[in-house]
Order: sequence, then structure tokens, then C-alpha cells
Amino acid sequence: MFRGSYEAKITDGRLKLPADFEKLVIASNVNQFYVTSTDGKSAEIWPLPEWEKREAKLVEYSTLDEAVQKYLRLTGSYGLQVEMDKQARITLPKILRGTAGLEGEVKVIGNLSYMEVMNSELFQQTLSSDAMSKEERNKVATILGPSR
Repeated sequence: MFRGSYEAKITDGRLKLPADFEKLVIASNVNQFYVTSTDGKSAEIWPLPEWEKREAKLVEYSTLDEAVQKYLRLTGSYGLQVEMDKQARITLPKILRGTAGLEGEVKVIGNLSYMEVMNSELFQQTLSSDAMSKEERNKVATILGPSR
């Protein structure tokens, strides 16, 4: 669903969605989102129906598995359910704006089911240091299967 990366702006704690992403969420009839993070370095903006699918998968493990408990604690601590306003703006949690430096110019990256929001400077650093290893490229190639 969400592809590519766009520059965007956060003003008064609200992110104005890039036009292409705005069109996608409007076409999907989605206006509720869950905004969270697993590391405090970027925000993940999940359409609520997509986030609820994740919750449904995790619910049976939530009291049994320490990794799931930690994931839920982190995403709950950073999390906030929000509604997109009529100007296609989404409020980001204050704690996350602080830890991730999400003010002013930011980068919004499509990660298929959700959007990731990063501080522009951190995005540039991450992009230049995130080269894929040969093993990682091979793993993705295996997942994608033979090309036609």
C-alpha cells in the first residue's frame, strides 16, 4: 500500500500526510491510525485496521512470551490512537516527537502496511549506513522467488 519516501512537515505536533499517502488512506476509507514506535527513533503510523490485525496475531502470546510482552510494552508506551483531520494531519505522540526529534522537516517512508516518519538528518545517516549485505540481499531474493 505505502511505497516510496516523501518530505513532509510537522507543525504543532501534527504531521501533514504527503499527498500520495493521503490519497491512499482516503481511497481506503481510513481515518483512524495507531502511531507508535519500537525504538523511539522513528514513528510508525499504522492504519488502525492494519494495527488491529497485528494485535489479533499477538493476543494469544501476550502473557506467555517475553518478546511479545516487551513489544507490546514499547508500542503501548509510545502509542497513541489518533484520527486524521480534514487537512490530512495526524497528531504524533509528544513522547515520540521528543525522543525521535520529530519537528519541522521530516521524511515519511512507505513500508507497505504502514508509514515510518524519521527526522530528516537521521534519515540521511540511516540511509548511508544501511547498505544491504550480500546475505540480506540473498534472503530477500529467496523470499521473492525467481523472477520471470
